[in-house]
Amino acid sequence: MSRFAIIDLPLLGLKRVERRRLGDSRGFLSRLFCAEEIAFAGWHKPIAQVNHTFTAKSGTVRGMHFQRSPHTEMKLVNCIHGEVWDVAVDLRSGSVTFLHWHAERLSADNGYAMLIPEGFAHGFQALSDNVELLYCHSAAYVTAAEAGLNPRDPKLAIHWPLPITELSLRDSQHPMLDERFTGLML
Repeated sequence: MSRFAIIDLPLLGLKRVERRRLGDSRGFLSRLFCAEEIAFAGWHKPIAQVNHTFTAKSGTVRGMHFQRSPHTEMKLVNCIHGEVWDVAVDLRSGSVTFLHWHAERLSADNGYAMLIPEGFAHGFQALSDNVELLYCHSAAYVTAAEAGLNPRDPKLAIHWPLPITELSLRDSQHPMLDERFTGLML
């Protein structure tokens, strides 16, 4: 029996992973990652890094982060406490959905995860206090390849469900997009 349902989302390669919980009166078991099953969703690399984030306040936005080639990465984002509005932006040069975004509500209650392919920026807004995310990455973080989009960029027009109450200085200083940004070559 598969522990996941893999749902195609509107941007090619972007998937919602619905975890099936096995439970009884004691609680439940939920598989966060299985290489064999996630391969059907397009994940064909080893996990290079696992990160855990904590966000204290509802309304906080983190993102929109990505790594430049040749360090692009896939991410599997799991919400293990609280609830987030998880956003992915297609940055693939030549993609028919270039600069389009899609968001999913991920929570500890619904057990959803988002599988984000290479060539996407990622960020989220905390919809509750004390949010925790667990990320699986297909590539290790490389400081020199780090980049980001401004979460308030009108060209992206991301609909954040709550007013943005907190945003890091780094994220707020990412430049707004202009015609010079042609995307990521994969």
